[in-house]
Amino acid sequence: MKKIALMTGFAASAFWACAPAQSHTPENLSELPEAIAADYDNRLEDLYEHFHANPELSFVESKTAARMAEELRALGYDVTEGVGGTGVVAVLKNGDGPTVMMRADMDGLPVKENTGLAHASKIMQKDRNGQEFPVMHACGHDVHITSLLSSGKMMQDLKEEWSGTLVLIVQPAEEIIAGAKAMIEDGLFTRFPKPDYVIGFHVWANLAPGKIVMESGTVMSSSDSVYLTLKGVGAHGASPHQGIDPIVLGSAIVMNLQTIVTRNVAPLKPGIITVGTFHAGTKNNIIPHEAKLGLTVRSDDPETRQKLLDGIKRVTENTAKAYGVPEDLMPEINYAPNNTPPTINDAETVSIVRGALEADMGDHLVGVPREGMGAEDFAYLMAPETGVKGVYFSVGGSVEEDVSKAPSHHSPEFNVLPEPSITTGTEAMVRGAIALFGAE
Repeated sequence: MKKIALMTGFAASAFWACAPAQSHTPENLSELPEAIAADYDNRLEDLYEHFHANPELSFVESKTAARMAEELRALGYDVTEGVGGTGVVAVLKNGDGPTVMMRADMDGLPVKENTGLAHASKIMQKDRNGQEFPVMHACGHDVHITSLLSSGKMMQDLKEEWSGTLVLIVQPAEEIIAGAKAMIEDGLFTRFPKPDYVIGFHVWANLAPGKIVMESGTVMSSSDSVYLTLKGVGAHGASPHQGIDPIVLGSAIVMNLQTIVTRNVAPLKPGIITVGTFHAGTKNNIIPHEAKLGLTVRSDDPETRQKLLDGIKRVTENTAKAYGVPEDLMPEINYAPNNTPPTINDAETVSIVRGALEADMGDHLVGVPREGMGAEDFAYLMAPETGVKGVYFSVGGSVEEDVSKAPSHHSPEFNVLPEPSITTGTEAMVRGAIALFGAE
């Protein structure tokens, strides 16, 4: 194993070089940690650094997908490429029993890396719209796909421990919350064995290395993007009475939108309406004819989500009326197609998986309250209408002893410790999947 090239206090002292481990095929679950450690030393570290140095943007992850397909075929899986764009599906049939799906997302972000790592990304890539950006794995998806390859190997090696059908998916475009839906629309649940259970994890930069947070109920929020186009009547800034000012209207709407959360949603029901963009005007003494606002909307349950979306329409239209906007100039409200419902873990399924982890990984499990309302399109894989039960959990990989000081996800300095993240994630996925195979 190479020394991790990090100089922050915790990371620099905790994970040092050691002699390469010998290849190890586990004969049973008791040998799983040793086998995963050997797999990391023998191939996963190099794979991780390759993926980290070569990120790709949403829906153009062609090289990543091809490499994942190659590795999965080498493990003996029946592999299909091009599902939902660049998605990969790998199937391993092992007798009668339930179908369990493991998921890893693979896309990077349009961020220029500033970590100083030897394997830092220097990639420039055009997105699917032809715009060129620097690209970075600024959210840890390189950890996820590397772990999936190790999980696939361990499940193959431990076939005597389970019976059923295992489906591994390498999902595109999580960062634009579009890839899971695209794979489902392309037949993920019809062309391939439909899972009874789905399991996945996200590495977390603000959680201690190797720690696991796994809870039932809502673990990630819904996400909707809403765009408002406010129409006015242009005029001279010195003669506002001759026009209709969309900037004043927009300012009122921004403030009024906050009353939806504070006065229409129950106090113990989480909800956020954030106006992230407000564009209008070209000169300080010109009242423009138009203003554009961009909103992100978050909630933890379907009822609150609908209440927020309905409230945005009501507040926008009625504020416009209150400001004297005529019917033919009423605001346009557009809802972006890339959205996701909340990610809600099934309580019974969490109980099965946690039970499997508590026996041998109990010291890894911790309880950490949520502080934000991040979203994940993993939700589509276990939405109520699918009939699929699922578990989505977090694995720590902080590079700082004080986890609150770790670089944020999506930042140029984002970084996690790969070894504890990958090995812990793999062990949890494998133990969890084997327990789910035995649940029926």
